[in-house]
Amino acid sequence: MIIDDTRTRRVIVDSDVKNEADDQFAVVHALLSPSLDIRGIIPAHFGSERSQRSMLDSRDELDHLLGLLGRPDAVPVANGAAQRLPDAMTPVDSPGARLIIDEARRTDAGPLFIGFLGPLTDMASALLLAPEIADTDTTVIWIGGPPYGDVEWRGTWPEFNLRNDIHAANVVFGSGIDIWQVPSNVYRLASVGYAELRRRVEPHGELGRYLAQTVVDFNSTHHRVPVESRSLGDSPAIALMLDPWCASFRRQAPVRFTDDGHCVAAESGSEVLVVEQIDVRFFLEDMFAKLAEFGESGQAAGPVL
Repeated sequence: MIIDDTRTRRVIVDSDVKNEADDQFAVVHALLSPSLDIRGIIPAHFGSERSQRSMLDSRDELDHLLGLLGRPDAVPVANGAAQRLPDAMTPVDSPGARLIIDEARRTDAGPLFIGFLGPLTDMASALLLAPEIADTDTTVIWIGGPPYGDVEWRGTWPEFNLRNDIHAANVVFGSGIDIWQVPSNVYRLASVGYAELRRRVEPHGELGRYLAQTVVDFNSTHHRVPVESRSLGDSPAIALMLDPWCASFRRQAPVRFTDDGHCVAAESGSEVLVVEQIDVRFFLEDMFAKLAEFGESGQAAGPVL
């Protein structure tokens, strides 16, 4: 038996987990990963198009996942903002934003990585409430934003995670904090098919059955054309926490986002490390293997569960 490395990386996951059918896989992958010291999970809003209580829907879904894992109190859960920022100067205070501030201010625990699988509302609020955390050893990993340059994009416009809080994106990108961005043209390339879900996910207990069925249910409800696959587009954030060297990056000069969701050059703000390619084989196989181990034993390999 391989002995696990006992070292850990300090992380927070901020997720609009009820929005689609990919956040669930990313959250579970993080919780089953022994090298991640998860300081908290923040349920995030996903706008009001599908629900008037979207953040609370995310909280309910997160509680359900923790129950399926058999440890409802495994990690701290701090609710995020219930809605987007009203403007680029006014935070939406929340327990989630305060968790971010508290962890970013720590000087005794090493670097902090915060994965945002939805809008950047809670990070922006934390920065507006405590601007000095931009200078701490904190890295924002964001799944979101449109492609750069002339790359064609056939998804919704503006890109979903961006349009749910454009003000927040501009606050974070203008703050000077370290940002790793996985734009839409990259996160869409992490697809799994129904056949793969039947063989690699569904057989592994109640959790596996739930995850697989969630994909089918979402596609049946929201896709207008026949489909038998789904991009697990939030999982690259977990991959970058597990292994920051699993991706190829390029440096992007500071940008800001227009009201219609385009990015334009900014005179100040954060230089962004943009993911151009990521090792999809690594993070999908790692997730499948951890789901199988959990299904066989009923417990995760690491210290969290």
